[in-house]
Amino acid sequence: MSVAIAWKIARRELRGGLRGFRVLVACLALGVAAIAAVTSVRESISAGLDREGAALLGGDAELEFTYRFASDAERAWLEDNSLALSEIADFRSMITHGDERALTQVKSVDAAYPLIGSVVLSPDMPLSAALKGRDGVAGAVLDPMLIERLGLSLGDDILVGGLPFIVMAELSREPDNASAGFSLGPRSIVSTAALKGSNLLSPGTLFETAYRLKLPNGTDLDVAKDNATKALSDAAFRWRDARNGAPGVSRFVDRLGAFLVLVGLAGLAVGGVGVSAAVSAYLDRKTTIIATLKTLGAERATIFMVYAFQLGVLTCAAIVIGLGIGAAVPILVAPFIEAALPVPAQIGVYPQSLIEATIYGLLAATIFVTWPLARTEKIRPAALYRNAQLGLSGLPRLPYLITMMVLVALLVGCAIVFTGSFGLVLWSFAGLAAAFALLVLCAALLRRLATWMAKRRFAKGRPSLRLALGSVGGPSGETMSVVLSLGLGLTVLSAVGQIDTNLRGAISNELPAVAPSYFVVDIQKDQIDGFTTELAATTGVRKFETAPMLRGIITKINGQDAATVAGNHWVIRGDRGVTYSATKPENARITQGAWWPETYDGDPQISFAAEEAAEIGLSLGDTLTLNVLGRDITSRITSFREVDFSGAGMGFVLSMNPAAIQGAPHTYIATIYADEDAEAPLIRSLSKAYPNITTIRVRDAIDRVVTIMQSIAAATTLGALATLITGAVVLIGAAAAGEEKRRYEAAILKTLGATRLRILWSFALRSIYMGVAAGCVAIFAGGVGGWAVTHFVMDTSFAFDWRASIIIVLGGIGVTLSTSLWFSWRAMLVRPAGVLRSKD
Repeated sequence: MSVAIAWKIARRELRGGLRGFRVLVACLALGVAAIAAVTSVRESISAGLDREGAALLGGDAELEFTYRFASDAERAWLEDNSLALSEIADFRSMITHGDERALTQVKSVDAAYPLIGSVVLSPDMPLSAALKGRDGVAGAVLDPMLIERLGLSLGDDILVGGLPFIVMAELSREPDNASAGFSLGPRSIVSTAALKGSNLLSPGTLFETAYRLKLPNGTDLDVAKDNATKALSDAAFRWRDARNGAPGVSRFVDRLGAFLVLVGLAGLAVGGVGVSAAVSAYLDRKTTIIATLKTLGAERATIFMVYAFQLGVLTCAAIVIGLGIGAAVPILVAPFIEAALPVPAQIGVYPQSLIEATIYGLLAATIFVTWPLARTEKIRPAALYRNAQLGLSGLPRLPYLITMMVLVALLVGCAIVFTGSFGLVLWSFAGLAAAFALLVLCAALLRRLATWMAKRRFAKGRPSLRLALGSVGGPSGETMSVVLSLGLGLTVLSAVGQIDTNLRGAISNELPAVAPSYFVVDIQKDQIDGFTTELAATTGVRKFETAPMLRGIITKINGQDAATVAGNHWVIRGDRGVTYSATKPENARITQGAWWPETYDGDPQISFAAEEAAEIGLSLGDTLTLNVLGRDITSRITSFREVDFSGAGMGFVLSMNPAAIQGAPHTYIATIYADEDAEAPLIRSLSKAYPNITTIRVRDAIDRVVTIMQSIAAATTLGALATLITGAVVLIGAAAAGEEKRRYEAAILKTLGATRLRILWSFALRSIYMGVAAGCVAIFAGGVGGWAVTHFVMDTSFAFDWRASIIIVLGGIGVTLSTSLWFSWRAMLVRPAGVLRSKD
């Protein structure tokens, strides 16, 4: 084996141009470009978050407390260990102007806010001047959406939770808005001092406080966090710093980026089918050259290297083109990306993104090239003396198959490392492999079925149909590449469509039918009896539920750090609602253990949600330590119960015996199920009687979630469309590769007396046949994939959407038909004599 000779032969053959390799280059370039573009945007956002971390957070570090302010001792320590300190409270409330009401997310601030960055108002004025107000009435700054919704003008009087304010300015820019997370209402800003004496920030009401710290330059943030943890060990605070100023945004971007990368890999798999088909077609044309080299004594390893060198050069060229496109696209559309994002993005070229896309491209190309390349060994010198088009067939030898399996495992491993989503990657690859295997089986069955149907009685007297079926069932047909490429692309698009349709339907259609009309929070203890009495006497109120509620953070499980035991489970990540009840609620079903006696006043006990307990790994007798308003309460789990969150009604993960927590400051919450025409009068009446309460309309919350889902669906649909475009390129390549065969077939049929219309009709029938088959498999595979994600990942009901399925079938037929007929028509324009002479 001579590497130098192999390279010399490969170099000489490459001088002949890229004929037959345009599909290979296009497929690889598209797949690599899609992944490079997605990862570049992801890195751009991460870089923007890192660069603006302090501004997004509003300080160098932040300590967040749940439903309480820092004690005097805690505040003193914070002041002693920072250059500047700012105290912020955040809560939901109602803004009232005349008879109009709107939910708002209120941020109350002190004079030091903001430590970093600036608040931009319209008209332009300092925030301190706006919050000072005029004529002895405190000022408020409102989001323009609130001003429009309530029909306000600057200078109008409003009530926030029953307290008077005057609208002084519109909020144009809030420097730390990305750190706030999801909110149900537009933002308003008031002074914390103006809220003193009200029930809005009293102990037990639902609010959070954040203390932003400005630290000396060069401060080690890890050391600062450790010092705060030791000094304030009983405070149960949550720490954030400038290294991750908007953790919710960062997690969302990482997860969406991981999903889109996997969609891009699906596109690369579709492109790989085109790569494999292009290489097979190319090597078919090189049969006589390979046979000649073997006759002259070339070893099979030398021949393998000759074409491996050629394909390696072309693969590298395709990857470079894809990297160029993937790096350039985010820069070209940077203004649109920055306008659409709520956080800063530092658009640029990121080597990590390009390296990631390169690795994916090289591995995918090697996997799909190895199969046809390894089968060159089956070409014998006798091929020189045969006029038949032998083609490459059969399986490669075992070493090549093992190599391909290792490469697939390496590709999966790289995807896990790069995305950080072990389960998502494995399930996605399993689904893709299953769809791939199903399509291969479908293509094989299609060929057998076509061969069988061509011999049946109904095909007699229909020459166009018999010609189409014979071509599909023939050994040199394009059935496999068409069904694989089109089927995989349509499968991805079908799965995304089914997930999107079901998720939107579950949120916007099914949920309102079982969800309450309103949530009501911050009902004080002395208000709950009058509140329930008014609800019971109101016509149109079908049902209502009330419960006492505190908020607590699970800090320890069996004496160990909760995050260490439960990982990143949602119950542990933040504060959770806690209620108490002497008797078991009527709708509660105990699955293990028993409820405490009605008069029980012993050590604290907990009834925990059964499903969440199983996910965390809890057992009866385990202990949980909850920090409630700065106080640690260690309780023992004595029962598990079913909790249904699907109806958006009242549900608590944790319920405790009354003696454990009823003495702590707390409020009540309520859910109201009412007829639509009774909602508005009821809420107006309740607001006048209890101005401090906050009512949250469930429909508004649903609309906010649907808006977010629409943006996610748009991104995933674009990724799926990129996969489908790659599939279209593969189809075009398959049609182009088969153009010579069509030309030869058309020449023979014309010689035998067939008309152009009949020949074109036979070509159309084969395309329709394969398009319908690929579409049907895509419907099935996409439906199964959509059901799996909807059921197991999103835990919602699934309903198959036939409208999307019909569109997919028609799309499959249209794509195959248009590409096939285009190249078939070109084949029809050639004179039969010229084609037949070339075969002599």
